[in-house]
Amino acid sequence: MAEAVEVLRAALLGSVPHGFLGRRGGVSSGVVTGLDMGLRGMDPDDPALAPVRENRRRGVEAVLPGARLVGVYQVHGADCVEAGDWAEADRPHADALVTDRPGVLLGILTADCAPVLLADTQAGVVGAAHAGWKGALAGVTDSTIAAMERLGASRGNIVAAIGPCIAQASYEVDEAFRLRLLDEAADNARFFVSGAPGHYQFDLEGYVARRLERAGIGGVERLGRDTYADEAAFFSFRRATHRGEPDYGRQMSLIGLA
Repeated sequence: MAEAVEVLRAALLGSVPHGFLGRRGGVSSGVVTGLDMGLRGMDPDDPALAPVRENRRRGVEAVLPGARLVGVYQVHGADCVEAGDWAEADRPHADALVTDRPGVLLGILTADCAPVLLADTQAGVVGAAHAGWKGALAGVTDSTIAAMERLGASRGNIVAAIGPCIAQASYEVDEAFRLRLLDEAADNARFFVSGAPGHYQFDLEGYVARRLERAGIGGVERLGRDTYADEAAFFSFRRATHRGEPDYGRQMSLIGLA
């Protein structure tokens, strides 16, 4: 019997169709064994992507059966777009998207960066953001909240959940990295602890949560799952890089309206 797709959900998002997926329940093999969702810039119809297409079908059926999956071409920036009817090959370059249309399932890919799912259930508006350190620093979550407001959401009614991402214990950075964050705000020092000489451990999840809280939304939930440390459950770019592996899997986080 095939392994079921594992779907992690956030209490704060309640009954909104959503899920943070990992690597369990897919058909990909090799170093990306499991529920690998990455298109890798390839033609979506390339036969080599057949396992990914099946994984995506399984993911959609596990979260919002029959929905139309919509994603963007992620570039580690801060742009957010309203989900459209584009083909996979025509995805806009952005790192977040929003919708108020039932039957549309927003999808964000990550492999250590923080996936953020947002919802205003009263207005019927949802959003999804890919928040690596670059995008988070540039304001991708702020852009997503603003885009939700343009669709009728109220900032105080928006709640957000931060899914599996690389944890502080696994995320070593250098002094130059730390200084970039301190240039934005001196109190960002709270997101670093000393590590090896000249290096620090960075709390990406904490930093993203703080950006959301400062935006004045109604609530923020952290799942507290480490993509780097939990190999059985998640793909990790940094883990694959440290091992010199030729590829790495991408997990997807999904949210939509029934």
